[in-house]
Amino acid sequence: MKKLFSNFKGDAFGGITAGIVALPLALAFGVSSGLGPSAGLYGAIFISFFAALFGGTNTQISGPTAPMTAVSMVVIAGIIAANDGDVTKALPAILTVFLLAGLIQIGLGALGLGKYIRYIPYPVVSGFMTAIGVIILITQILPAVGYYPKEDTEFVSTFKPQAEEAILENILIEEAGEGILVLEDFRETIARAELVTEADILKESKTLAAKEASGVLGTIKVLGRALQNFNWLEVLLALGTIIIIYGFKRITTVVPSTLVSLVVMSGVAMIFGLNYRPIEEIPSGLPIPNLEILTNFKLGTITPYIFTALTLALLGAIDSLLTSVVADNMTKTKHQPNKELVGQGIGNSVAAFFGGIPGAGATIRTVVNINSGGKTKLSGMIAGLLLLCILLIPGLPGLASDIPAAVLAGILITVGIGVMDYKGLKAIPSLPKDIKIGPLKLSSEVLIMLIVLFLSTFWNLVYAVGIGLVIASLMFMKTIGDLTAQRSDVKALSKEKSWADESDFPEKLKEEVFIKHLKGPLFFGSTSDFQSLAGQIPLTAKTVIIRLGRMQYMDQSGLYAMEDVLQELNKNNITVLFVGLLKQPEYMMERIGIIPDLIPKNHIFSSFKECILWVKNNVKDTY
Repeated sequence: MKKLFSNFKGDAFGGITAGIVALPLALAFGVSSGLGPSAGLYGAIFISFFAALFGGTNTQISGPTAPMTAVSMVVIAGIIAANDGDVTKALPAILTVFLLAGLIQIGLGALGLGKYIRYIPYPVVSGFMTAIGVIILITQILPAVGYYPKEDTEFVSTFKPQAEEAILENILIEEAGEGILVLEDFRETIARAELVTEADILKESKTLAAKEASGVLGTIKVLGRALQNFNWLEVLLALGTIIIIYGFKRITTVVPSTLVSLVVMSGVAMIFGLNYRPIEEIPSGLPIPNLEILTNFKLGTITPYIFTALTLALLGAIDSLLTSVVADNMTKTKHQPNKELVGQGIGNSVAAFFGGIPGAGATIRTVVNINSGGKTKLSGMIAGLLLLCILLIPGLPGLASDIPAAVLAGILITVGIGVMDYKGLKAIPSLPKDIKIGPLKLSSEVLIMLIVLFLSTFWNLVYAVGIGLVIASLMFMKTIGDLTAQRSDVKALSKEKSWADESDFPEKLKEEVFIKHLKGPLFFGSTSDFQSLAGQIPLTAKTVIIRLGRMQYMDQSGLYAMEDVLQELNKNNITVLFVGLLKQPEYMMERIGIIPDLIPKNHIFSSFKECILWVKNNVKDTY
């Protein structure tokens, strides 16, 4: 406790400054997610406080971030659509997925898996981060120009036939659930259909219209209508916000330009009584836990989103641990990765119970905290408490609810521009072109990055990361297999470069003895070349020496490839000798009986010198 308050003044200033920076971003991310500004604010409060309290990076400031919000957006939109566009009905399932992501993070930390996060390939991370930026930029076009598909009467009316069909389908599903035999008696169906009002059809039409215009592809579909029906006032508010954010940074960085733009543009809109669109109302008072997560829990509702929850957990882990590394470099300290994951998981779990969107360690807010004097966990806790105070101070939540939606859209546009991985994009022309697809030569790393970028932007963020990881792994394994095969070429002793201790090998026995060097792991990527060994042994050779001192590892594929080769050689009455067999390959071969069934113990030598003695005593010069 004494250590926690050892830098109270610096931590207080750092936490307050970081909290001020977090406020506009929390509101913007909440609106962008689809759950409203309060969800972003609740996420910022609880994640910041609990991730700091239980985490393993003293100066980390956590909260909603662009990548986490982009994935959350997909979850939220999907579950809301499955619940007839009713956010209230969908909320328990949405928050359950967020809670599951937090629990997975706690599990990752408890199992000590934090150190393995760094093995995710850079091209996958680069493509994903750039895609996040593109998604935010494109999806914020509609609110920035003041176009809302649900309010476009002409656009909504085109969905009326689909809405009537969807309502009738829901009636039939309800009747099936109640055991009513529709084919025998349509009277109940007709009676229920007659109760459907124009208001019901309009509501369903608006839900379908919003779904059609959601995401990147949806925005592109309605972009023409948006540009025909844009609102000049909303455009000017968004542009003014963007100009202030970039312009004010040139004057000073002491005061966050995001906060300045929020205050100035919102103040102008409110003071002059402009007819703008405000964000949703932010409830005042203490946040109330949503216990429906527990009381209305249904495994079937969240089953389709378990992989998404895992992706959220891993993404949050990567985001947080990268920020931890930045903090380490600035403070010359060392974070605890597993403890940090547990802290982030607790923060996200608590935030889910209170209706907050998930988050992670935020680099900009962490840097601001450190530069403002923050040194201990207290700074992150103070940042969360400051945001909580905004809800508790009379009048402030109401004032925040009057912030123009276009201003938050402008803030998010700058976030989208900033989150893209320009380092990875700039490297595209200079990376070596190591693969050939038809007539084209490409860089495998660039190809992975572009695949993840394209699939994330236009299809599915979650699946794109999975596909990117699979492709990156396959390409890596192929590369390692090729390199291993190159180093382990099957050549006769006269053609293959001899090792230093082979200089004393009897010249007269070189026709009778074939030496094979294995200079790397024998795994599924290199087995095909090894299996050609039996066919390349000279006809004069009746003894084969396989040197295994540099074969550190053998997988199951390599094990069976070795067994096939040895069986073939035994069939041809060729004696095989092992030299320098290491522990892991020996253990593998003993498990399936290669040793001693195919290779007797007395044919295994620890050194080549011992092997030469055996050869001199047992191999005759016949050529």
